[in-house]
Amino acid sequence: MKRFNALRSARSRQHQVAGFTLIELLVVLSIVALMASLATPVVYKSIVRAKESALKETLQVSRSALDDFYSDRGQYPSSLSELVEGKYLRSEPYDPIVESSTEWLLEQSYEQQGIVDISSASNEEALDGSLYSEW
Repeated sequence: MKRFNALRSARSRQHQVAGFTLIELLVVLSIVALMASLATPVVYKSIVRAKESALKETLQVSRSALDDFYSDRGQYPSSLSELVEGKYLRSEPYDPIVESSTEWLLEQSYEQQGIVDISSASNEEALDGSLYSEW
């Protein structure tokens, strides 16, 4: 009888140590979900900040290329591809907000033919409250 009780208690200890309960798994999953929901806005804002920074840099470089083109040739380019052909830019600028290199607001000059300024075609609002098209 003692041998049977010893064998029975060994088996019951095996069953007790075998795994996690459903409640334990649910608690862990809810904690992980809570942490993920807290981190999502932070990650999203950093992605938007990176896109805004890239757009500012693209606008600055493109506007500088327009000024250099005008300084060298005495006129503004008729298209962005003319800046690339003249080696003022390596490639046509890419707008990370619109995610396109073909959608830009190009300001034309009535006095002189050509593009005098470039802006994003996005109507969205930046993190600082201004519109991307006004940068």
